[in-house]
Amino acid sequence: MTNYNITDKLKTVSGITIVPFDKITKEIDWIGVEENINYLISKGVEVLVPCGNTSEFYSLTLEEAKQVIKKTVEIADNRALVMPGIGYSVDTAISLGNYASEVGADAVMIHMPVHPYATTNGVKQYFEKIINEIEIPSTIYFKAPHIEDNIILELSNLDKFVGVKYAINDLPRFAKIVEATKHLDNVVMICGTAEQWAPFFFSVGATGFTSGLVNVYPEKSLKLLDVLQKQDYSSAFEIWHEIIKFEDLRAKYNDGNNVAIIKESMNMLGLKGGITREPVDGASEQDKLETFDMLKEWGFKPEK
Repeated sequence: MTNYNITDKLKTVSGITIVPFDKITKEIDWIGVEENINYLISKGVEVLVPCGNTSEFYSLTLEEAKQVIKKTVEIADNRALVMPGIGYSVDTAISLGNYASEVGADAVMIHMPVHPYATTNGVKQYFEKIINEIEIPSTIYFKAPHIEDNIILELSNLDKFVGVKYAINDLPRFAKIVEATKHLDNVVMICGTAEQWAPFFFSVGATGFTSGLVNVYPEKSLKLLDVLQKQDYSSAFEIWHEIIKFEDLRAKYNDGNNVAIIKESMNMLGLKGGITREPVDGASEQDKLETFDMLKEWGFKPEK
């Protein structure tokens, strides 16, 4: 697949896949992993992102991350583009990225480095070294507000750099970098903060968005994409009002509920959410009640 085709294919919903853990052992439920991936593909999701933050990437050992990547590629079996997340040190990210390439992934998403003293030029070097050393194309996860956007322009000269998952909810800032990159046909700008922000980001130039909701209600996520691509913002905000309770619940506790609400929703619907792993906590009893009521409002028949 050429880089141009990768870029074009990313103008969609990027489904951040869920890793279900057994409630007793907290080991990965591989049957659940397979069911979840097949569910997403059956519903029409065309881009899968295993080892994203909502996949609890930082709760996985490196060996588990490799297994998740390999299993996702095998299960997807060319029915969807697979773009696993990679990260940690430069060498670790390169090793994970080239492993992803070896087992058949289409691209990788490089996490913003988790480091208390990261600088703009240091982050640029981090991304650049990883992109250059991995065989397949790379997108970057851009979410640290103090890191300057100009590194996106500098990275755009790299042949294997194909997109940005932009996760800073600053629309004027995002609009400026979209304007600065509009002459580039090799870099796609993706809203990295899901359905809650997708209509706003699309209004200033995003062409895709990431999603955790897609694991629960893929039809709604894909419908939102459809109307946004048609620039039907009236319909987009009707959908936005339907799903905002879900996104607000996920955003509680400084986004601490991000994974817990998705997994709780999946479990209530008979899907394979499983439990969370430390340092992610499960949903509180109050949040479970709100999740249950919300699913009923959407027309589902959840089970407690």
